[in-house]
Amino acid sequence: MITERIRIITIALVCCCLALMIHPLLGEAGKEEEPVVFLLDINGTINPALSDYISKGIEKAEAKKATCVIIRMDTPGGVLSTTKTIIKDMVNAKLPVVVYVAPSGSSAASAGALITVCADIAAMAPGTNIGAAHPVSGGGQEIDATMSEKIMNDMTAYIRGIVMSKGRNAEWPEKAIRESVSITAKEALDLKVIDLMADSIPDLLQKLNGRKIEKENHEYVLKTEDAKIERVIPGFRFKILDVIANPNIAYILMMVGGLGIMMELFNPGLIFPGVAGGICLLLSFFALQVLPVNYVGILLIILSIILFIFEIKVQSFGLFSIGGIISLTLGSVMLFDSSESAMRVSWSVIVPTVLAVSAFFIFVLGLVIRAWMHKPRTGPQGLVGEVGVATTDIDPTGKVLVHGEYWNAKSEIRIPKGETVTVTKVTNLEIMVAMHGGR
Repeated sequence: MITERIRIITIALVCCCLALMIHPLLGEAGKEEEPVVFLLDINGTINPALSDYISKGIEKAEAKKATCVIIRMDTPGGVLSTTKTIIKDMVNAKLPVVVYVAPSGSSAASAGALITVCADIAAMAPGTNIGAAHPVSGGGQEIDATMSEKIMNDMTAYIRGIVMSKGRNAEWPEKAIRESVSITAKEALDLKVIDLMADSIPDLLQKLNGRKIEKENHEYVLKTEDAKIERVIPGFRFKILDVIANPNIAYILMMVGGLGIMMELFNPGLIFPGVAGGICLLLSFFALQVLPVNYVGILLIILSIILFIFEIKVQSFGLFSIGGIISLTLGSVMLFDSSESAMRVSWSVIVPTVLAVSAFFIFVLGLVIRAWMHKPRTGPQGLVGEVGVATTDIDPTGKVLVHGEYWNAKSEIRIPKGETVTVTKVTNLEIMVAMHGGR
């Protein structure tokens, strides 16, 4: 009887424990998961570093199963190839991507306009503008007519196809590209260039709530009301890349780094050139991760350095120097493999850099190496080849006055006192001499 009661009590306790364990799980299952919206910021030029930031931000949002990604934008434009990369990431994202031109006073110019019109949902804040997408070179100059026509035809076909799939006005983006037109947020909404206007992020979330987006045969329903906003903050890596991802900056860093390392190698102990050169070189390699590098250009730059060193050590009457300058110039031009001028080193940077590097190797480093290779003037080694006078008969030993110092001397032939002699060898504190002039 007692055993039966113990068994019943045990079963009851087990059931209570199971109930306590299962209850929270049932509560969680019945509770709807809080929606999350990822917020990314574009505040500056469109460059390769930004592309990396956007790509990683979208990947994080996909991993967290966010309801959408909002890209808040204020940009004067940027690199076309990077723009296409960002658009590609947006189009292929496994969740809706919203581009929001904000806050008031911001603009989506040039490349920014193209990114905005290709978003799943395009939104703008009052007091913003969009447009002026006509292609220009990296320095802001007009591209020659033939190349400009090719680029515009490619851009309009590329953008038109994407914008039409979004159900928005595909005519206006072509005008923005060909005629560089720009419009306000209100005009963009009236022309169906964008989908909506919003005063702020909370206002945008409220207006996005319940919208349906068709993407890759999948329908997404946005649940943004009371959604948790998770902002993707650019890391230190992005901040460095954002500065040095400019091909001109990366090129200058590489040249300065190379010169610093070479100076330290040929004149050990200076320390500063080696440290500064190493930092610059590593920063340039960091930038080359996101730039379209042509390794033939790098090899030509290395060849130019070798030719400059040959010029210092070998008498070529300037032929090695000319070859080094040509090789350095070609390597600088070919360093970045891109048809876009914005992704190549500017001639205004190449010319002074080539002249400075050439002068450094031919004159400055040349003086250092010649001094390094020059015959020692002090110590025992500096005595070899010096001329002195025999102060005693040398047969086979005696005394010699050299450089105001008396040395024990030795000779293979007899040398009378007062004869001029030449030092041929130094062994410890004794020198070997011969008759001066080979007499």
